[in-house]
Amino acid sequence: MNASPLILLTKAGHLDLLRLGGAEVVVPDAVIAEIGRKGPYDPTVQAIGQAGWLSIVPRPQVPESVRSCNLDHGETAVLAVAQGDPDAEVVLDDLAARRCSARLGIAYLGSVGLVLMAKRLGAIPAARPVIERLRLSGLYLDDDFVAEVLKRLGE
Repeated sequence: MNASPLILLTKAGHLDLLRLGGAEVVVPDAVIAEIGRKGPYDPTVQAIGQAGWLSIVPRPQVPESVRSCNLDHGETAVLAVAQGDPDAEVVLDDLAARRCSARLGIAYLGSVGLVLMAKRLGAIPAARPVIERLRLSGLYLDDDFVAEVLKRLGE
């Protein structure tokens, strides 16, 4: 789990979407440090502190295959943690990080992917309002992409 999805989902009021499917939600301490720079009163810092279901793990040694992607510290830590777990799926919104994840064979999805999963699992009644809240929270999404996603969901 990288900083961007944590921040955006918190701002949109849907941090709980990370709990879908009951999988353990792991966040490297490098990501926590990145978010923590905003101070103790930042909404994401507070939400993380209250989310007892988040597991914070130390950043492992970063393999050259991950280091060669030239990503920021948080994304690098996320991919380094995931590379050690064949069942891991990472949540990344950054395109370069998603490309690196694909190249490394690490399953990924973004914030919108979480919304799609939530809709399909019946955790939310409609995807459109959640996607719009994510956009208002700062997630850039192309209008054509959003239209295609909502069309596939029948919205």
